[in-house]
Amino acid sequence: METTVCPWCHTEIVWDEELGPEEECPYCHNELKGYRTLNIDIGDEEQDEVEDDIYDVDHANDDKQTTDLSDLWGDEVELKLPELRTLTKYADEGNDLIQYEQGVQKQLDHQEEVPECPNCREFMILAGTQAATEDNFTSVANAASGEGSLLSPPFTVQTYVCSGCFQVQYSLSENDRLRLIKNLSAHK
Repeated sequence: METTVCPWCHTEIVWDEELGPEEECPYCHNELKGYRTLNIDIGDEEQDEVEDDIYDVDHANDDKQTTDLSDLWGDEVELKLPELRTLTKYADEGNDLIQYEQGVQKQLDHQEEVPECPNCREFMILAGTQAATEDNFTSVANAASGEGSLLSPPFTVQTYVCSGCFQVQYSLSENDRLRLIKNLSAHK
């Protein structure tokens, strides 16, 4: 029988030889395969040598690294800044961020939609609405029906602000979404 140790809950998992290993831990239900797990096969003879090397301080050499870890995660790693929340810089200036977070939560509780920021994944606050009029918006022709415009003014756009990084996002209002759907689904 093959044994595996879950890297998340550190439980030893014994798999049935006929069924083979599963893709998730039966105890904590986290993934066992893919980029989150590194499986290393060590035989019984090598196990004793490795344990001796780990605990032998005289042979420890921090200057050399024998394994190239530069491509350990492959193409699955997205290069993002470690801290995307702009909010953290305001904590150093003496602002009460606990009160801020409580205020954000109260505001989010009253919103019908709570979009997630595409930049940092924090929830976004509805800051207000903007009206598009014929003076400040030029509509595109409706290619689906061949008649009229895709979305003719006036229509309303909701403005959302991220509570963590303060990015701004716009979303079409509910009534205007329905109007856009009807315009694009019209048959010629």
